[in-house]
Amino acid sequence: MPKDVHQLTKVETQSRLRYDDLYDPYEDLDIKEAMRRLPREIVDARNQRLKRAMDLSMKHEYLPADLQARQTPFRSYLQDMLALVKRERAEREALGALPLYQRSIP
Repeated sequence: MPKDVHQLTKVETQSRLRYDDLYDPYEDLDIKEAMRRLPREIVDARNQRLKRAMDLSMKHEYLPADLQARQTPFRSYLQDMLALVKRERAEREALGALPLYQRSIP
């Protein structure tokens, strides 16, 4: 396993994040659309994990070892929906239809 992936896994398990939690919906509109389509419970759980990670980071603490052992940082909840959104966007572009959303820079 490459060193970067090992380090990322360590950080995610120490803070109880999942890999999909690191995607920023403000930078990629496909991710924003995929997150909009997810069930509310999944989005709420993501937000709770992010808040917990920020809280632990500010306190310079980690999860206890027994909780770290139970973490599943690479269990995806966003990839299937993201793939569907990207397929739909590619299909719309191939058919010459207008995009579902327009990119705008504030």
